[in-house]
Amino acid sequence: MTHISPLAFVNPAAKIGNDVRIEAFAFIDEDTVIGDGCHIRPHASILPGARIGKNNTIYEGAIIAAEPQDFRWKGEKTEVIIGDDNKIREHVIINRGIRPESATKIGNGNFIMAQTHIGHDSEIGNRCVIGNAVKIAGDCKIGDCTILSSNALVHERCEIGQWVLIKGGCRVNSHVPPYTVMAHNPISYYSVNAFILRNQKMPEERIDDIAKCYRHIYQCNTSPFNALKRIEEDVPQSEERDNILSFIRNHNLKIAALNFDTLAD
Repeated sequence: MTHISPLAFVNPAAKIGNDVRIEAFAFIDEDTVIGDGCHIRPHASILPGARIGKNNTIYEGAIIAAEPQDFRWKGEKTEVIIGDDNKIREHVIINRGIRPESATKIGNGNFIMAQTHIGHDSEIGNRCVIGNAVKIAGDCKIGDCTILSSNALVHERCEIGQWVLIKGGCRVNSHVPPYTVMAHNPISYYSVNAFILRNQKMPEERIDDIAKCYRHIYQCNTSPFNALKRIEEDVPQSEERDNILSFIRNHNLKIAALNFDTLAD
């Protein structure tokens, strides 16, 4: 049974699912959709263009589908699309897209901590942890099962692969390939994300092969072009190896913490 506090404002045009709880002083505007089982806590704001799935909890002071902070946006109708089972903590701001019919997208099962800002048209995958006060600029993409520690900054148009750990306060200014740990400022390769991968029961030999890939890329003093050729010759084929190769090639060999020329030696 849906419960709406008499002290909340819910626009009559909002679409509210079953078993939704909307607490005092929440603000639900027109052109919004809130799926079954959601909990909207006090002082949260759900603005036009919000499309929220099932069983999400949105905490105090969060703003969903805020107008983009971008001079290119001229009032076009855009959206924020949020999946299921997310926790969006206090004072998180999620901007909607800037291009006609575009959207900022949040997947399923994410934990987005307090004071995080997610910019226009960015995409967060599934089962990510976004730490306190993380700032994600526009047109970024965060892969599944990635952790951004507190106060990390992700620059515009950067993509972070799956199963990545970005350490606290790190400034991400380029694309981060999967299964890595990145740290420091300027950003540098720290290690393979082995602790998390072991917790997910990945076989040790697969983790060793991932580490071998990144030794070729970051520790052999060669160009990315040659590093990828060496990986193909030296590392057995696997889903993880292929994910690393395709990620780097799809980004024109330009990845974080690697400053070599992209041409072959």
